[in-house]
Amino acid sequence: MLAKDLVVVGGGAAGLAAAVTAKKAGIDDIIIIERERMLGGILRQCIHDGFGLHKFNKALTGPEYAQLYIDKVKDLNISTLTNSFVLNLTKDKILTVINKERGMFNIKANAVVLAMGSREKTAGSIKIPGERPAGIYTAGLVQNLVNLENIMVGSKVIILGSGDIGLIMARRLTLEGAKVEAVLEIMPYASGLTRNITQCLIDYDIPLKLNHTVSEVRGKDRVESVVVSKVDRNLNPILGSEEEIDCDTLILSVGLIPENELSKKAGVKLNNNTGGPMIKDNLETNVPGIFSAGNVLHIHDVVDYVSDEAERAGEASAEYIKRGENEKQNYYYLKPGNGISYLVPQLIDANFDLLEISFRVERPGSNRDILIKNRDKVIFRKSFETVRPSIMQKFCLENKIQDKNTQTLEVVLK
Repeated sequence: MLAKDLVVVGGGAAGLAAAVTAKKAGIDDIIIIERERMLGGILRQCIHDGFGLHKFNKALTGPEYAQLYIDKVKDLNISTLTNSFVLNLTKDKILTVINKERGMFNIKANAVVLAMGSREKTAGSIKIPGERPAGIYTAGLVQNLVNLENIMVGSKVIILGSGDIGLIMARRLTLEGAKVEAVLEIMPYASGLTRNITQCLIDYDIPLKLNHTVSEVRGKDRVESVVVSKVDRNLNPILGSEEEIDCDTLILSVGLIPENELSKKAGVKLNNNTGGPMIKDNLETNVPGIFSAGNVLHIHDVVDYVSDEAERAGEASAEYIKRGENEKQNYYYLKPGNGISYLVPQLIDANFDLLEISFRVERPGSNRDILIKNRDKVIFRKSFETVRPSIMQKFCLENKIQDKNTQTLEVVLK
């Protein structure tokens, strides 16, 4: 069995940033385990620009952004294992790993950072009615095929869902000569970033149909057409609104799911709202010494924020390795109330000074206030010009809580 101070599971944006920060914090014995043949994660296939505006004050492509951190990993002599898969993780921080060179082996870690990213929702998970011919893809798979494998997936395309990857691939496929017939969104608002709506759809005259969904897929061997229907307030197709659109490809951009099968094996408690681990304000899970950051924790819109979060996880894991497990502390539970979809973190140290809270709202709005209530008393208020479910937003909370018997703080949108 190998012994390591810190094992980082995942070599994407979060894993790279966490490892680099932990190394700079004085932890020397670090290893990054990545299942792909190269580091970089999903960034390798994101060849469009727009990355790094927050972190580096310049627009980079995904591979360029990843390479900056890969270079730091190499410069700091951080060990990496690529083409390696973590099969199991115990609450004692023992990882079972498999790869071609060594076969199956174990690593005992003093601390672990979970940075496995997320996976896409598939046709099966959203239960689209109709046939199951060839030509139905998830947006991330199409991005991989077109950008990395030089494989064109179709010529007449319908995209279901207005997630960012779907919007970006609408533009990409158009540039490659395909005809994107429409982007369909079941909600009354787009789920991607505003800049992607503008740059990928409006600039290329690609129709965006809100309150629409695919009510049937038709085709024997290959997709031949889809039936598109308007939906009502309950998101059910409206009879009589059907429209058949000829196409040979249906691309799904209907959301991401944090990849936490490994987390569950270690006994990490998951949050129903985020799909990721329940975490404390230092990004530690309920299992001492296991930390989480990036899309495995909650879905991010901007990779720069992934790096910021992972750096905090790297610092916290380094502190844990140096000092060991903290004594039992008093925590407040942050509860999402009316209008709030989720909050990160969920548990905050009662002795905090200033804390950054990430959140998403349930529906879009303008000139709204975020309120934090201690019982019925409002202890915090922050105004936002606009709020949208598609945008993860943040605010800083200062500790002005006088009632030391507080256990739950409710966050609401007004």
